[in-house]
Amino acid sequence: MSASPPIQVFGRTDSPATQHCLRFFKERRVAVSFVDVARPPPASAELRRFSQRLGARALLDEERRAYRDSGLGYLRMSDEEVVERLLGDPRLLRLPLVRNGAEVTVGRDEATWRRWQMR
Repeated sequence: MSASPPIQVFGRTDSPATQHCLRFFKERRVAVSFVDVARPPPASAELRRFSQRLGARALLDEERRAYRDSGLGYLRMSDEEVVERLLGDPRLLRLPLVRNGAEVTVGRDEATWRRWQMR
């Protein structure tokens, strides 16, 4: 096995998308480090890393009830404000957040996950 760092998956154990991601890597015998964002929430620096690469809005799960209940669809927020909201309520995150070294993805992104395996 290569000396590359393991893939890090940030998600919730009750999230179907996170379960799908973990199963994807497990079926391919890829080492994964899982971080449950429900306890404790992701570190500010980690969330900002995803935000800088993908944009803060990409991290918001606009389909979740927490998003609708919070009324965020009616607010104009800067990326920094979005990140602060995500840090305050991890239920707003679009899951899973997956990191492989400096590369990151959000949500189901099997094409990128497969590309990571090709290396």
